[in-house]
Amino acid sequence: MDYDGGFHEVEKDGELFLVYHHPKYRPMPQIKSPSSSAEVANHDHPPLPLFICPRERWRKGTHTDSRLVLINSSPESVLSGKVGGHHVLPLFWCNNKNFGDDYKECDSLICNVCGFLEKDPSYVCLRCNFVAHGRCVESPHTIKISRHHHRISRVSSLRYEKWPCGVCRQSIDGNYGAYTCKECDDYYAVHSKCALGKDVWDGEELKGVPEKDDMAKDAPPFCKVFEGVVHYFLHDHHLRVEKNILYDENKFCEACVMPIIEDEFYSCAECDFILHETCLKARRRIQHALHPHPLTLKATNNYVSSSCSACFRCCGGFVYECPKHECYFKLDVRCALISEPFDYQGHEHPLFLSLHPKEYVLCEVCKSKCNDSPLSCIKCAFIICIKCATLPYKVSWYKKDEHFLTLSWGEGRCEKYWCEECEDIVERLFYWCNDCCTILHTHCLFSREPYLKPGQVLKVGEKVFQILARCNISRPICYYCMKPCQGKRFTRDNLTVCSLSCASNYTYDYEED
Repeated sequence: MDYDGGFHEVEKDGELFLVYHHPKYRPMPQIKSPSSSAEVANHDHPPLPLFICPRERWRKGTHTDSRLVLINSSPESVLSGKVGGHHVLPLFWCNNKNFGDDYKECDSLICNVCGFLEKDPSYVCLRCNFVAHGRCVESPHTIKISRHHHRISRVSSLRYEKWPCGVCRQSIDGNYGAYTCKECDDYYAVHSKCALGKDVWDGEELKGVPEKDDMAKDAPPFCKVFEGVVHYFLHDHHLRVEKNILYDENKFCEACVMPIIEDEFYSCAECDFILHETCLKARRRIQHALHPHPLTLKATNNYVSSSCSACFRCCGGFVYECPKHECYFKLDVRCALISEPFDYQGHEHPLFLSLHPKEYVLCEVCKSKCNDSPLSCIKCAFIICIKCATLPYKVSWYKKDEHFLTLSWGEGRCEKYWCEECEDIVERLFYWCNDCCTILHTHCLFSREPYLKPGQVLKVGEKVFQILARCNISRPICYYCMKPCQGKRFTRDNLTVCSLSCASNYTYDYEED
């Protein structure tokens, strides 16, 4: 008999009795059929394992319930259902009160569906040692997840002993269940637990449901009118390709709200509408790794009241929105460009969205806590939040066009430690040029709210602020923090503040008064 812990069949008077045994917690009980309920409650003899439906266990929250089934007869008398052709029993943990973290030593309780060992209500088949968590019993057969462009289906085992998960990037044990893609030439597999996460799966079973919505067949975002002229689907006028000769700090892309520093861009001859070539090619709809539903590209008006769900910045440019009414997910176009693997110029290895959204980690760049899903390296410990990952890695500065400035976060730099713009100390995240020792705070280069455009209106609480461009002639003093306004300004009621933070603080204090 196996004494490592597990289920055992014991024969008594021609009947099979099913016993879960772990020597650390209790001796192997002598099989004894009680003659009365009083004898069941008598603790003079070792008790037999008790089994109960997990739903009843959750509902009652007690171990002493009339629905407990004492295993004192053939197991067929307490069958409750089937999983993949297996007869299964609802399992109530043996000696549950004293069953601590050492339950992880019991390999016989690893779920065959998800491959994990957890202290959850489980179903077991003692004939063939099949185990399934209660929540895994009803796992869907075919689903669509945000991390892959095809549907994936549940399988009982993989063709390989080990294979990397397409979500968490950790190894999958091929002896247990997982989800795989039948369409890809390259083998694609996902842990069952990872595939069914709320941030990955939309909750819909797709077995037998035909595929109707193919985003690959969407119309392109622009059409060519004639050489060098296109019509963009979110603008009324034609756009013409132009060469960028001189840097103009007041030229912003309508989609990403970043300065125009590329060699070529598209502009409207009838208004101030401008687009980077990359933003011009952004698709009408996307399936993004950060959200289980398809997202649709929308142009914003001049009234800004929401923020990006990935980087949490206020966004005055184009956004990808979830069309579902109950879902308020939005991505600005810069965050929407993040895909797996993500090639970040500031790191030598590709990055992935492999960490759990609620896992507490610090960004290597800004040294702050990462919100939701950061990008991480599976080869080393590098982690970067999406807010930092979407900052331009190289930019040009309006005062000096000789060199590009590179984003840095504390590596070797020249001996100058103050910002060229505000003359304050530079400590961690900054832009710099090693050739001419120019150093700038990120907020001095782009302002603290880089994705808001001058001329837009920002709603903060119940107050409305007008957004003005940077003033290069003078630096007005912020009404709230009493420091010079280095970037975009926010005005209302003849007062000026320097940032969204100061606007929020002012609004809060004003409402308190």
